[in-house]
Amino acid sequence: MGLFDSLRSLLKKSSDTTDSGSASDDADKKITKGAAKKTGKAAKPAKQSIAAARTKCDVEGRFERMRSSVSGTMGNFFVARDRLLKRVVGVKVCDPEKVDLFEARFKGLKKPSEGEIAMQMHHPRVMETLEHGETTRGERYLVMEYIEGPSLQQVVQAADAEGLAGKRVNLIREMAEAIQYVHSKEFIHRDICPRNFICLPDLEGLKLIDFGLTVPATAPFMAPGNRTGTPLYMSPEIVRRKSTDKRVDIFSFGVSCYCLLTFEFPWNVTETTGRAALQHDTNPPTDIFVRRPDLHPMLGRAVMSCMQPRAEQRTASMEVFLRQISRVEQETA
Repeated sequence: MGLFDSLRSLLKKSSDTTDSGSASDDADKKITKGAAKKTGKAAKPAKQSIAAARTKCDVEGRFERMRSSVSGTMGNFFVARDRLLKRVVGVKVCDPEKVDLFEARFKGLKKPSEGEIAMQMHHPRVMETLEHGETTRGERYLVMEYIEGPSLQQVVQAADAEGLAGKRVNLIREMAEAIQYVHSKEFIHRDICPRNFICLPDLEGLKLIDFGLTVPATAPFMAPGNRTGTPLYMSPEIVRRKSTDKRVDIFSFGVSCYCLLTFEFPWNVTETTGRAALQHDTNPPTDIFVRRPDLHPMLGRAVMSCMQPRAEQRTASMEVFLRQISRVEQETA
């Protein structure tokens, strides 16, 4: 098996998210969410969403499915023609039991639902959620804009350096802008990884998706103990069940950028469970310049700074990162 074949296999497996009882558990509980796809400008939330939120949605009656459902452990996602909104949309229907299992850890904290969080996000770099509510079967659902493009995960798996030529810096900048916006709304995404960015056609941009694991950036939600996320991109604070803050997203962003720039992970990876994430504060990542000696120094140093295992030594904010690469116009020196 060649290097890229091995990498593609690991990247495909790394789409799992986990919350395990201990850092060394083999059987991590996985929490995956569906992706969405697109074409252009973000649509404004439909006015119908207010009325729809008060009425339970008959999913099969309202949506004409155009593509088969993509199953995940949190629910299903499918592309459909919305007979009410008269447009092609992405629809996510959540599994009630699995949503309840995840949110039970926040009992008494009045955690906003995924739909309530997603409806607050209005930014060109964030997937627009048009509506959320409850189905006639008692399931939570979200209706999103549709993007006709691959996920960043698929782009990295393809390892098409030629297709990415001249586009990586813009994609990285837009990833950073999306996370910066979420942080400005006082939320922590907690599942930043290539799977949760959907690219526009021709890789001319991207959008952040999936707020299934997102929490408010307040003390009760940043307390030690909540280990959820995608293991290969997970910060040491989450792995070790320590107190967290917005910098957990910065660590995951750094790993995502590293994979986009090198088509490899910063650490040697043989599995994708919580065990793999134990390396994130015990073994230093392979310096990005070892794998990309041609990389622009400012860009390479900025990405490596995001992956510092100790949060206090890590890049402090996405604003800082964007300033660090403000003069970088292309990925090579």
